[in-house]
Amino acid sequence: QVQLVESGGGLVQPGGSLRLSCAASGSIFRINAMGWYRQASGKERELVARITSGDSTNYADSVKGRFTISRDNAKSTVYLQMDSLKPEDTAVYYCYINVRIRQSFHDMDYWGKGTLVTVSS
Repeated sequence: QVQLVESGGGLVQPGGSLRLSCAASGSIFRINAMGWYRQASGKERELVARITSGDSTNYADSVKGRFTISRDNAKSTVYLQMDSLKPEDTAVYYCYINVRIRQSFHDMDYWGKGTLVTVSS
């Protein structure tokens, strides 16, 4: 019912930049929040950044000042601009969306398949 298409991952050198995009489509009545999680090898999955329908944002302490999350409501798309990338940013990044489905009173999370970001010289 809801599909997420991610793009923008890849290999980048330390200090470089990447921009991740995630476009949602399907039977969406309301988008409550969109964001990004990541999971590095041997570590727990963590919230990277989140943005609500009211444009309130949250960032992991490790990325504050370097990453910026934004949203295009018309396109149902969330972006993550990643600057000053560090090797420790290497992880699989997962897009998520919390939505109210049309003709439903339930909210539900949907997840992208994940995109690998590798920061290495």
